[in-house]
Amino acid sequence: MSARLPQGLIDQIEQWSVASAVSRSEAIRRLVELGLTVRTKGIPPKIEDAKPGTKQRASEIAGDAIDSMADLMASVEDQVSRKRRLIKGPEEFQKARRDRDRK
Repeated sequence: MSARLPQGLIDQIEQWSVASAVSRSEAIRRLVELGLTVRTKGIPPKIEDAKPGTKQRASEIAGDAIDSMADLMASVEDQVSRKRRLIKGPEEFQKARRDRDRK
């Protein structure tokens, strides 16, 4: 197998292999294996796999954050309406949300 890597990444692999006292091939194998065992932030967990109450807690945290940024000069009704719109999300994205039933 062959792969093209940018020179900066090759240099980092070389440094890692020297520090770990292994060959470049062994360093690449170990780094790939290590990378495959780590769960990255870029892969969100499935909603079905979330712990019970996680969605409710996330909603509460979002609500608290919105409350802390609320326009205190606006009426209570306007504040509630704005908060509801922010939590619900823009209309064009509502169908894309994974935590909502598709309509």
